Amino acid sequence: MTATVSKSASWAKAIAKPATEFPLTPLSTISGKIPENLQGSLYRNGPGRLERGGVQVGHWFDGDGAILAVHFAEGKARATYRYVQTEGYLEEERADKLIYGNYGMAPTGLWWQRFGKSSKNVANTSVIALPDKLLALWEGGLPHTLDLETLETYGLENLEGLENRLPYSAHPKRDPLTGEIFNFGISYGKNATLNVYRSDRHGKLIKKGQTNLQGLSMVHDFVMAGDYLIFCVPPLRMNVLPVLLNLQGFSDSLQWNPQEGMEILVFHRDSLELVSRSNAEPWYQWHFGNGYSDRDHNLVFDLVRYPDFTTNQFLKEIASGKTKTTAKGTLWQMRLDPNTGEFIESLQLSDRGCEFPSVPPSQVGQNSRYTYLSLHRPDAVINQELFGAIARYDYQTNQLTEADLGANRYPMEPLFAPNRTNPDTGWVITVVFDGDRECSEVWVFDSDRLDHEPICRLALPSIVPMGFHGTWH
Repeated sequence: MTATVSKSASWAKAIAKPATEFPLTPLSTISGKIPENLQGSLYRNGPGRLERGGVQVGHWFDGDGAILAVHFAEGKARATYRYVQTEGYLEEERADKLIYGNYGMAPTGLWWQRFGKSSKNVANTSVIALPDKLLALWEGGLPHTLDLETLETYGLENLEGLENRLPYSAHPKRDPLTGEIFNFGISYGKNATLNVYRSDRHGKLIKKGQTNLQGLSMVHDFVMAGDYLIFCVPPLRMNVLPVLLNLQGFSDSLQWNPQEGMEILVFHRDSLELVSRSNAEPWYQWHFGNGYSDRDHNLVFDLVRYPDFTTNQFLKEIASGKTKTTAKGTLWQMRLDPNTGEFIESLQLSDRGCEFPSVPPSQVGQNSRYTYLSLHRPDAVINQELFGAIARYDYQTNQLTEADLGANRYPMEPLFAPNRTNPDTGWVITVVFDGDRECSEVWVFDSDRLDHEPICRLALPSIVPMGFHGTWH
């Protein structure tokens, strides 16, 4: 299949050709001024290349990971953008063709030539910054280690304890008080095994727990709520044989079986022992926001909830630059009893299509007043557009404060950067692709004035395609 680009989708210009790297470069200011107290680094990950030799990958999730780093200090900013130098990336770069299978595609070649080929670790989903290194994360395997400043790739990282190369998910949670990191990975065999990890602030594994899932499902994210870790396992079932034979990608093997319901697993975060296991009505989620334990010792958490797995088809279509499938996720809040896993309350907070919920790093696992998220513009045709705004949801007032960036501008996941002299205040940073001017910029907002003009806009040297997740360090 050759790459095609919709003439009507401005966002498609960002992925029409592979992204161009650039070295550490001082950023020029388009408008406003960088706050003096904005000190730290923004890291963003996402697919930078969706084709080779004119052949398109099978799914947006299959693109080679490329990391953007923006370093802020003393009222100035420098940035660099580099592909993660995975073994698969380097091999395909030399061959100038796609070789490996991945989430949405089987390996290339005749059927007998595919035997024994492993999937390519594309390192394209998220990042976590440790004291001495940056990890580029992909949920199907181990992370890659990069230099925090230059983004030079050093190789795979087993985090001093992930035996047998267990997968390490792209959505770790870091406790803001202890610095401990919690994560998981799913290994597939006759059963799907959920492996749960607790690590120290340097990423070294302290403890591992595991349990078998009801079926061969997929889990993308989880939520930390007080002393607990919550997993909502959707009713997806994998037809494993075509995947093992490299005749089909992982995505195409997944079937939506709503009659099996959602499996709810609650673990204690210290012991990693399973506290409760239950079933609930089916839905699908990619991402959770935050969670906490309330005064009645029930667990409250937020997520972007979809009625089914149609969202996967929409994300697959993004790789072609032309989408047609309608898949709308909305912000929900859930309350459950950790001892039984039974839901006490389920509430849709907003009917606006949204994704990528996040909270200030200092509030992860605790009651937080605000969630920041990406949002569809009110006039967006949802099956044709990507997110065109960012917003803040206020749980006290139940209101959305929206930053309207203007038509044909596409922000990435908004991230909170705390003010080092007053951590309760800060800024919201996003990377914006301007489809009219065909360029990428870094926009910085006052977190309390998202509906005002950005405090500053910075020009990036080349287009940075819309990506998935990032972190502030």
